[in-house]
Amino acid sequence: MEAELKSLEDKLAQIIEICHRLREDNHQLRQQLASALHDNKQLDDKISSATKRLEALLQQMPEDTT
Repeated sequence: MEAELKSLEDKLAQIIEICHRLREDNHQLRQQLASALHDNKQLDDKISSATKRLEALLQQMPEDTT
């Protein structure tokens, strides 16, 4: 009986440790996701700006008359 309780206690300690690690990993992943989403937004804004500038430049170019 004592051995079974010790085994159960050890398993419970392992589960608690795994739970703590998973929470920490989850927190880190959420931070990485937020950072990646922010970076994507900035890159999307840059692409949009570059597209508008290119379109404006294309409109300023004379048309080929040949």
